[in-house]
Amino acid sequence: MAWLDHAAFVAVVEAATRAPSMLNTQPWRFRLGRDQIDVLVDPQRRLARADPTGVAARIACGAALLNLRLALAVRGTPGIVRLQPDRTDPYLVARLTPDTPCAPTPVEVRLYRAIPARHSNRTPFLDQPVPVTARGDLIAAARAEDAWLDLLIGPAAVEATAGLVRAAHEVLERDAGYRAELSTWVRAGTPATQLAAVDGVPVGAGGPAPRPYELLPRRDFGGEELPSHRQFERDPLIAVLGGNGDWPADQIQAGQALQRVWLTATDLGLAASLFSQPIEVPSVREQLRLALGRHAAPQMVMRFGYAVPAPASPRRPVTDVIVGDRESG
Repeated sequence: MAWLDHAAFVAVVEAATRAPSMLNTQPWRFRLGRDQIDVLVDPQRRLARADPTGVAARIACGAALLNLRLALAVRGTPGIVRLQPDRTDPYLVARLTPDTPCAPTPVEVRLYRAIPARHSNRTPFLDQPVPVTARGDLIAAARAEDAWLDLLIGPAAVEATAGLVRAAHEVLERDAGYRAELSTWVRAGTPATQLAAVDGVPVGAGGPAPRPYELLPRRDFGGEELPSHRQFERDPLIAVLGGNGDWPADQIQAGQALQRVWLTATDLGLAASLFSQPIEVPSVREQLRLALGRHAAPQMVMRFGYAVPAPASPRRPVTDVIVGDRESG
């Protein structure tokens, strides 16, 4: 008897696709075998300028893998994960095989229920501090996936990291090819046109137009100007996520940690957004590593807080990300 029938496979893949990815490219594919599920990178959706080495695509696939694990767990059919099980297949990110059937844990149930509600919130957050207990939960979530999450404490640490984000942002913005690539993933037009999109970042979900004096520079997705009386929070909770190394498998693992942290934040009622610019510029990434005193490279800068709900980005139909045995290359 097969591990999952087709209907169950479609259901767990639908949950997997609710993961974050740079510019909402959704660079993942899924393949069902008799006793395995394969997660693959979609090379056609890798960003040539923003992600030439594929780090962001692997992190995104790792996040999708975490969702897949949770969806299997709540069905009582958990999976055993092997990262990059076949080194001859550069697109194969992970393979899951059946584990002993068992009931899900309360944590798995809570995180799974948070999957539909998790999405980037690029709007201003409230000037309301995140409690110490919640901060501890975020750190523990990263540790649960063999990763680390450093919360930046104090104005000096926040300003230093924000300065590195600004430096990386300026480097990227000077690249005409990068700006052109970004524009291809912005979904503008009428509200109906944006609603019909299946990938990319709709203007409505991209946040307000960036201001030159913001502490953390944001990508410009064509949003409207903020009213003069609205400002971004004065003391944002900024965190840096990383793992034990920087090999492809480490990046996939960091993606799982990123998603567990983000789902934990969502379950706690927190909003979050990502700043990957310092990860995209190698020299700035190294400066960030040295500033943190970490031996392994950071994989993401995150911002947490309380906020009014914001629109989510769209998702591709599940049928678009499922491949057969002969379609994996």
